[in-house]
Amino acid sequence: MIDEQQIQDDSQLPQPLARRKFPWGMMAVAATFVVVAFLSWYGSWFGRPLSDTKIGEYLNDREKPRNVQHALSQIADRIIKGDQSVRQWYPSVIASAENPSPEVRRTAAWTMGQDNSNQEFHQTLLSLLQDGDPGVRHNTALALVRFGDGAGRAELVAMLKPYSLKAETAGVAEAIIEEEGIAVAHGSPLTRIKQDDGQMVEIRAPEDGRVETVIATDGAFVQPGDELVVLSPSVVQVENVLVALALVGRPEDVAAIERYTQAIPGMPDHIREMAGRAIREINRRAAAPVPA
Repeated sequence: MIDEQQIQDDSQLPQPLARRKFPWGMMAVAATFVVVAFLSWYGSWFGRPLSDTKIGEYLNDREKPRNVQHALSQIADRIIKGDQSVRQWYPSVIASAENPSPEVRRTAAWTMGQDNSNQEFHQTLLSLLQDGDPGVRHNTALALVRFGDGAGRAELVAMLKPYSLKAETAGVAEAIIEEEGIAVAHGSPLTRIKQDDGQMVEIRAPEDGRVETVIATDGAFVQPGDELVVLSPSVVQVENVLVALALVGRPEDVAAIERYTQAIPGMPDHIREMAGRAIREINRRAAAPVPA
């Protein structure tokens, strides 16, 4: 993931990104690419400073995933500030990529994206592209862009598309949110399913997004695999993906981007402008002669 200062300083960019020049408008958006995505997706702020002792303690906390997230966030902040002392915790950052908590793995992916000079981070991120949690894969795909690596392109394109939440068990749906078009935060309850034994299974939003369609209405009987709710990606997610695809996208990705050149409910006008710039940048790179 790339911010404006890193774009302007070519010595900090991996090749071939260091040789590229991007439109100033795109760079202005990229300035918020890292922090905004993280804060939006987790709905948390871990800004309270931690001592080195506390960071080491929190990284090894097996009972409280939020403590691990807090430590990782502090490490990421210090990486951004150029603090080389945080390298002492890099093995723990890498180990966090295997934490049972998807929230920790998401934060670990984001943190590793802040040091695009570390090849162990790069390799760990490549393995996280196969993670079972969509949020982990999404943060990973965005982080890999900081390495000049488009290995997460398929995931980036998927992040532009609406996605369905499906029932994992049979039962009677109890809609918690029935209004279409409203924004929902990561973890928001959307639907409950009452099983035959009376147990309730709650379906929550895996990421920030917008309710596009409510399929399972209140009182409907559902089977495993039935669609319940269709969510559209959040504005912030679309912004980040458009910046990323402008840097690593290919012509075959343009079709997914073109949807955002049109007016879409819930999407502000600047998204259309960003989509157009991303398409132009992809086409420009595709038309450029291949270096000998």
